[in-house]
Amino acid sequence: MIDCACISINNHCNLNCTHTPEKTEYLTENNMNVYKILNNIKNHIDKYNISGFKLGCVGNGEPLLDYDSLRAYINYISDYLADGRIAAYTITNGTLVTEEILYFFKTYKVNIGFSIDGISQIHNKYRCNTHIAVLDAIEMFRMVNGHYPSMNCTVSRDVLDRTEETIAFFEPFGNKITFSRMIGKNGITLYEFQNFLDKAKVKLNIRTGGYDCTMYGGMCGAGINNIFYANGKIYICGNCVDLPAIADADTPLDMIKPDIPEFNRNTCFREILKKS
Repeated sequence: MIDCACISINNHCNLNCTHTPEKTEYLTENNMNVYKILNNIKNHIDKYNISGFKLGCVGNGEPLLDYDSLRAYINYISDYLADGRIAAYTITNGTLVTEEILYFFKTYKVNIGFSIDGISQIHNKYRCNTHIAVLDAIEMFRMVNGHYPSMNCTVSRDVLDRTEETIAFFEPFGNKITFSRMIGKNGITLYEFQNFLDKAKVKLNIRTGGYDCTMYGGMCGAGINNIFYANGKIYICGNCVDLPAIADADTPLDMIKPDIPEFNRNTCFREILKKS
């Protein structure tokens, strides 16, 4: 049963990060009716009495570029957020964060994660020299919430070459870190990524395990319980927007039945198809 979804509320960014995956060429701006999607999700939660539906209000770019829309979407599901039936989150590059935004997310129990690729030399190389600005936003979050936010780090070849320094950077925060594998022509292998995670988990609280995504250290959950909305369509995951969509965006969730063949879920479904 579907109990996890991500909605790409936009496909544009205020930065030009050099490790943006090649799949972005398949993404276009669209007039996807997010309110109808949210209605379908709420109806699905009510119909199946789901106690905790995980909802990502994300962008294939920077979601805070459309903060007014994002705020409206959150208000629209505020009763489901208040009683915990929906656990919502978003992810930002940190450059557009303000105290007003942080207090709004705090009020409505929306988790906000920050993308930061560890030490300044690596982060600035890939994320447009924004390391200091992101650290300032992270500190602002701590002042508002009393603790550091969750953080997302893309593991590139440069991170592998400076593994110990990367781990040491995150260690003082004492928060949860999501490491994601860089994919595409400049990516690293799944084996290399798993070796990195084995070292990182000794000292850090990292996201791993379960049917989630091999990009984050789990098993591939494609076609099980997670869907991704973009381009007015539904895809089996956010990494598969270059594969055929499985439904239109306004399709009720209980009518979405991906036809996924059996495969080794310790590997990535998309990468298997791309090699075949």
